[in-house]
Formats: sequence, C-alpha cells, structure tokens
Amino acid sequence: MVGTAVLATVNFKPEGIIGWIVVGLIAGFFASHVMGDGGFGFIGDIVVGLIGAFIGGLIVGAVWSGSVGIIGSIVVAFIGACILIWLVRLISGGRVAARV
Repeated sequence: MVGTAVLATVNFKPEGIIGWIVVGLIAGFFASHVMGDGGFGFIGDIVVGLIGAFIGGLIVGAVWSGSVGIIGSIVVAFIGACILIWLVRLISGGRVAARV
C-alpha cells in the first residue's frame, strides 16, 4: 500500500525531476560532509541524496501527514541520506568513500 502511495505522488514533469536532483544534490552534499566522508563526488552526492529522500520520505511520511515545502524536503532528504550512509557503513564494516 505504501509503495502505491509513493508511486502515485511521483512527479515526472521535467521541472519535477530537476527539483528532485537539486534537493538530492544539496541533501547528499551536506549529509556526506556531516557524516565525515567529505563527499562522494557530484554524481555520488546526488544518488545519496535521492535515495536518502526516499528513505526520509518513508520515515517522515509514517509520522507526519502534511506538506513540508522545499526546505522541509531538503531536511527530510538530509536525514534519510545520513541514515543511508550510516547503514552502508554498518554493512560494509567501516568507512565507504566512492569518488565519482
């Protein structure tokens, strides 16, 4: 049911995709620096931020039922990206830094 709700809200318009990339880049950049890696490169930061946005969206969506705006989207993506980096380090047994 959650997957259906997520797919129903995905915006595939060009400006929506550009917005996702910008939010992902900002969130991934800050998360990778806050978590102590110094960044994953331009593409890596976008990927971490986008996956983090999905993770953060699932977590925040479970406890919050409203709109968060652009700043809230970046914060949610940042939280999800930090969780993603933590999980990758936990699974890999140490620091993971992939420069792209």
